[in-house]
Amino acid sequence: MEASGKIILNGKSLTIRDIGRFLRNSETTVEIAPESIAAAEQSRKFLEQEISKRIIYGVNTGFGPMASHIINEEQLEHLQENLIRSHAVGIGDPISERYVLAAMLIRLNTLVKGYSGVSGELLSHLQNFINHRIAPIVPEHGAVGTSGDLVQLAHIALALLGEGDVIHQRKRQPALEVLQQLGIQPYTLKSKEGLSLINGTSAMSGVAALNCLHAHRLLRLAVRMGAFSLELVHGHRDCISEKLQEVRPHRGQIAVARTLRDILSSSRLIRGRNSTDEMEIPQNVKEISEVVQEIYSFRCIPQILGPVYDTLSKAHREVEIEINSSSDNPIVDWESGTFLHGGNFHGDYISLAMDHLKTVMIKLMMLSERRINFFLHKKLNNFFPPFLNLDTPGLTLGLQGLQFVATSTTAQSQTLAFPQYVHSIPTNGDNQDIVSMGMESALFTAKVIENAYTVLAIELIALAQAADFRNIYEKLS
Repeated sequence: MEASGKIILNGKSLTIRDIGRFLRNSETTVEIAPESIAAAEQSRKFLEQEISKRIIYGVNTGFGPMASHIINEEQLEHLQENLIRSHAVGIGDPISERYVLAAMLIRLNTLVKGYSGVSGELLSHLQNFINHRIAPIVPEHGAVGTSGDLVQLAHIALALLGEGDVIHQRKRQPALEVLQQLGIQPYTLKSKEGLSLINGTSAMSGVAALNCLHAHRLLRLAVRMGAFSLELVHGHRDCISEKLQEVRPHRGQIAVARTLRDILSSSRLIRGRNSTDEMEIPQNVKEISEVVQEIYSFRCIPQILGPVYDTLSKAHREVEIEINSSSDNPIVDWESGTFLHGGNFHGDYISLAMDHLKTVMIKLMMLSERRINFFLHKKLNNFFPPFLNLDTPGLTLGLQGLQFVATSTTAQSQTLAFPQYVHSIPTNGDNQDIVSMGMESALFTAKVIENAYTVLAIELIALAQAADFRNIYEKLS
């Protein structure tokens, strides 16, 4: 929920666009809706009343396969500290500061729903970290995506305690030093709060949310570059006609074709069919120079980018559901007076959404790579100079080097296409016997998106070079 210069969290209405706005504008702050603070306080009060009366997983028991160990009431806070320190063991390069801030924002939004049993003090402490843009160092590898992003989120929780390193004002510093500079006390965990901080899908969802934002941008670029390429080859208008899409009415295909028509409405290069229709039919077979229909990477843009549109729309919806969900265990259902032990922390929704998004981003990249090849391949386009070389052939090499980059980058992405969703390895004494690999899926998708930017940039260079060769700027849309 947006207010002027603020994002107000209520656990129900956080959008991917809100997350992007927070990360783009350093002046944007996060506030918690008063009714959400009240709900969290009710949840915490109920939890504290019941601790000495019932067995509650992760509150007065051990974790995972050790859940049968009952913990003395005097050790409940120590139990939560042990949980954080034992799981802050990730390896690999730190993930982007933007991913970490997105994960923290999502985690706070899930906690303010009031089903996690955390205190108002913890909500305020996490809010402080977010608004000061304190981003804990979070290694990329460690969690398997069931019980959520335990390892990545543990590194965030560790910083709240004043331990580990953080990025603040673009510098890596010890968390405790940053807190001292800002006059913030390290947090002392209460019962269940360590579990509530790390038991969920907020880290994979943070990466997924930013992946969706970038995928929207890449799709818009790909459609516009498709329009540009159609102009450069004098493409036929009927491949994007409204009637053609109506007889195969997929939502994404219709939307992409509509955008292409809008972009190309002022073009003086796109052709109709009249000249071909009126030619005299010979008595014998005769070859003509006319291109009757373009190759697929031009003619099938709506049919190829349409599924990208639809898949991205679905992924966007599912990520937004996830970032407004309680992914904790157990759920503190204070309204009904019970604790719900289940598996809302399981990351399959995010894992599958990211695998699907990754797949269509690879196809978008492949479409771009094929058109690069077309414009650089003299025997294929029959018009442009080899490798779009506008200088001295032999002495200069045109865009050959860039094509190698586009080809190798696309090939790497195809290798990354294997779905993490089905890559389950049991762990945790087989307590976690089927896992999601959601964070891995989200990070691989992020790499594919980075690669897609590279390939589309190379295609745009090729299109600009082709436009220079033809010198038809006054006729372009």
